[in-house]
Amino acid sequence: DLSAGRALPGVEPVEPGNVIYQTAEDGLADTIKPRLVAANADCKRIFVIDESEKGLSLLDSRIEEAMAKIRPRLFIIDPLQAYLGGDVDMHRANEVRPVLKKIGFLAEKYECSVIMIMHLSKASQSRSLYRGLGSVDIPAAARSVLLVGKNPNNPNERAIAHIKSSLAQNGKSLGFTITDFGIQWLGESPLTADDMLGAHRFEKSEDKNKVDEAVELVEIILNENNEATASDIFKAGKEMGISRRTIERARERMRDEGRLTFDKTSKPGKCFWRLRKMPDFLE
Repeated sequence: DLSAGRALPGVEPVEPGNVIYQTAEDGLADTIKPRLVAANADCKRIFVIDESEKGLSLLDSRIEEAMAKIRPRLFIIDPLQAYLGGDVDMHRANEVRPVLKKIGFLAEKYECSVIMIMHLSKASQSRSLYRGLGSVDIPAAARSVLLVGKNPNNPNERAIAHIKSSLAQNGKSLGFTITDFGIQWLGESPLTADDMLGAHRFEKSEDKNKVDEAVELVEIILNENNEATASDIFKAGKEMGISRRTIERARERMRDEGRLTFDKTSKPGKCFWRLRKMPDFLE
């Protein structure tokens, strides 16, 4: 729609813009282009960075070179995990963070929006925001997170649900179906992220209180990093919509249960939180 200047549902039309669409999963000639043609995209405005001789990572200088030349309004990375780089463990926050910072810098410099497509994990965390593969730093760094899924009672019906928005209130879910002619929008949808994730099989996030969610966040961060400072955890909580006081209550609960330890000796002025390693017979 951006390449042709068309409007998405509920949005005013925009001037046509260039798009860089980098994909590692589908063939450009046999899959991507036919889909773009079916969607009436302006293919003259869709660009791809050539990977025929050398694979691309998000730290590759070719990305900035392409942005400077093409001046895209949108950069699509599909999927994110394919472009983090072979030396980056997507589950380690300290390795993912510099990559995201670099892309954020380029997005601001060239006034370009970035869409990072992620696959879902098979984990059963209560919050849909934690279900993406990789470090919790990825959704924490994003200004907006959308979930695309199917209606479990009608697989032909799909929806886009807004599960995080740092700059405004979450938007309402939008329903759509896929036809031979591309996407057909169905208007506002009652489907939620939990509906599409089949969250009825687990505890619904609304049935869990905020402290439970904060405990889950602390566990994810410490499992990723082995340790983290209080300020880092409070910052991650803020990005996820969890208050400092709620994280403090989670800390008190985990400490009382013997699941959390604290180290103030590693670096002066810093307190590191760590998960206590339980004896094998208790794990």
